[in-house]
Amino acid sequence: MNKVGKAIINYLIKGLLIVVPIAVSIFIVIWAVTTVDSWLNVNNILGVNPQTGESRNIPGLGLLTVLTIILLAGIFVTNLVTEPMYNWFHRMMHRLPLLNFIYSSIKDLTEAFVGDEKKFNHPVIVEVEGNLKKIGFLTQNDLKKLNLVDEVAVYFPLSYSFAGQLCIVKRDKVKDLNMTAADAMKLVVSGGVSGL
Repeated sequence: MNKVGKAIINYLIKGLLIVVPIAVSIFIVIWAVTTVDSWLNVNNILGVNPQTGESRNIPGLGLLTVLTIILLAGIFVTNLVTEPMYNWFHRMMHRLPLLNFIYSSIKDLTEAFVGDEKKFNHPVIVEVEGNLKKIGFLTQNDLKKLNLVDEVAVYFPLSYSFAGQLCIVKRDKVKDLNMTAADAMKLVVSGGVSGL
């Protein structure tokens, strides 16, 4: 292959590295906005455009509505909900078995990433077998309730996925990583190509 062909292929590869992440990011944002808009169907409230006869459409109005509801809920809970009201709500949720399971699972997952009690904030490296090591996050340092005195719970996220695996490992196999939780998560989720 001559120099011109190699240069064209090189430019194509560099162009892909620029265009694909930008295009996919824009696609995901547009998809999220249109999906939320279609779920809420807020635009029908605005009435019909007299010139076209179609519903007035303001792109992003549904997403803006959701963000406003979340903001108002945060203000309401922060300023008006007292500890006894919060405890009463949790007691009521515990009386509804199926709803309690769904609610508590989603609540725990949400609190693992945001809020005052982030769970994935302690990156570790675990010696699995032989020379194989895995990066994970220490989620439970004390498993005495399970009669596992010298063991800890470590969550191992999967690369290019939101899924992961929880493993119980011996405490002496776990070592702290000298990096931030965000960098550790980025390193694992990207398959090792970013985060360092």
